[in-house]
Amino acid sequence: MADRVPVREQDPKVRATNFEEVCYGYNEEEARAEASRCIKCKNAKCVGGCPVGIDIPSFIREVENGNMKEAADVIAKASALPAVCGRVCPQESQCEGKCIRGIKSEPIAIGKLERFVGDWARENGYVPQKPETTNGKKVAVIGSGPAGLTCAGDLAKLGYEVTIFEALHEPGGVLVYGIPEFRLPKETVVKAEIENVLKLGVKLETNVIIGRSITIDQLMEEEGFSAVFIGSGAGLPKFMGIPGESANGVFSANEYLTRNNLMKAFREDYDTPIMGGKKVAVVGGGNVAMDAARTALRLGAEVHIVYRRSEAELPARVEEVHHAKEEGIIFDLLTNPTEILVDENGWVKGMTCVKMELGEPDASGRRRPVVKEGSEFTLDLDTVIMALGTSPNPLISSTTEGLEINKWKCIIADETGKTTKEGVYAGGDAVTGAATVILAMEAGKAGAKGIHEYLSNK
Repeated sequence: MADRVPVREQDPKVRATNFEEVCYGYNEEEARAEASRCIKCKNAKCVGGCPVGIDIPSFIREVENGNMKEAADVIAKASALPAVCGRVCPQESQCEGKCIRGIKSEPIAIGKLERFVGDWARENGYVPQKPETTNGKKVAVIGSGPAGLTCAGDLAKLGYEVTIFEALHEPGGVLVYGIPEFRLPKETVVKAEIENVLKLGVKLETNVIIGRSITIDQLMEEEGFSAVFIGSGAGLPKFMGIPGESANGVFSANEYLTRNNLMKAFREDYDTPIMGGKKVAVVGGGNVAMDAARTALRLGAEVHIVYRRSEAELPARVEEVHHAKEEGIIFDLLTNPTEILVDENGWVKGMTCVKMELGEPDASGRRRPVVKEGSEFTLDLDTVIMALGTSPNPLISSTTEGLEINKWKCIIADETGKTTKEGVYAGGDAVTGAATVILAMEAGKAGAKGIHEYLSNK
């Protein structure tokens, strides 16, 4: 079979009015058919494209043969979050981007197969094996997002007594507050995979703000933790610094999505307030911008994505852009805001923008946008959502002596996660700034390995 097995999805017109999952995924027959397309390379490039090093050929072979538990066993050795990653990883630039099958036809749908195995595992009560004994050494993990969950799970498997400290009332980090329900269901998918990490013996304490409730030094000196991993993410939103940004009706994508995803503003049985808006502009072109735009659309708005470069430079996943267009999101590309217009009551009434054209490449390798003279125009709006990236909250670094940060307020750590403070490791967005779920997981694995080596030699 040369062509990829198509995946079933909700009709765009229907899904634009609900928060149910867009993609239905494969059933067993479809998964086995897609797995049979794998040409079983001797030197499988796909594994090198996976940041957490899943043995992709082995799990696909098990799926093809109908051995779903064995497929789940293979994935569990490297990843605690297969149903999550199968849904939100940018496979097209990672494992599938390296797939040899993809040179002459479509690559194997590795992500959809991983999702199928993750869903099968949940639906069939699959539980990862818990270590029989612990080594008595306590490790604290700060943050229960993808980096923290991965680090905690790997350390628990090695016999450490791990406690996760989460600032919010629910675990999951960006998986629960940042990614919408229609991409990543919370109750069925996220909750189940977090539970599997806890079943390894990991303890969880919510509503604990490190730097306020307790400090890292207190964890190590008073609570008996031998090492700490910081996976606190990057939750501090960035803004443009243009006039009118403090008006009513201007949100960070972070706040907007948190209200909707974690605090369930979209549901009628919750009282969380959210600005629905009739005409909304989302400034930015990444996955977060697509998530915010598609959320606003489902809340009843006409939605514009305003992005200063062209479609070729959009950092969002191709699949997310495709879904957004199908649902009716309007893309105002090569467009940059210069001012948010405010009415006499302090509310957004519009946004002044200029048209851009692409000049020479900048330091990122992307062509630098340059203003077109005389191109100024106004968008009539009542809501603006800024999706321009995030940086780490400085609370932990400012309350931890000896923990150094760089000029972007990110914690300085080497490839093993080791920071400038002994016994303290860090990884994910707290170190790199906002990135992907799978890269945070890779950092969590590296941190667990680094902590294990550190404590083994201590």
